[in-house]
Amino acid sequence: MLRFLQDSPHALELFYAGTGKALQPFRRMLKPGGRMERLFVRFERWTKGGMFDCRMCGQCVLHSTGMTCPMTCPKELRNGPCGGVRANGYCEVLPDKPCVWTEAWGRSRQMPLYGQEILHLLAPVNRRLKDSSAWINHLHPETLHPPAGWQP
Repeated sequence: MLRFLQDSPHALELFYAGTGKALQPFRRMLKPGGRMERLFVRFERWTKGGMFDCRMCGQCVLHSTGMTCPMTCPKELRNGPCGGVRANGYCEVLPDKPCVWTEAWGRSRQMPLYGQEILHLLAPVNRRLKDSSAWINHLHPETLHPPAGWQP
């Protein structure tokens, strides 16, 4: 069942677009670090965890990567495959698994709304957002970037 959903990226992108619009009016109530975020984190962990093997990075880019989580790449690459992708499209590190980016590219071709986003460069992962709600962070884009002067 879950594989079917992953292999139906257009249905997932429609759900994603609808959810984003439905949450927008509640932006003021849904704040990072608030009570509602704990519920969202649980719900995201349950739904996205089961469906996409979500790593709870807090910066979900599924809509930009063919509904395939780039954080499941053993190297956590967010902007395309490494130089070690095998000729058969399988992972260099886990040779029995398809490369996350091979799957992402194929699935993005089935996404009329967001499919072209796979061509855009993604920002590096902000590790401070780990285990936070990607939906709430999406509603508050200021949380996605480190504060000025922040040093890793």
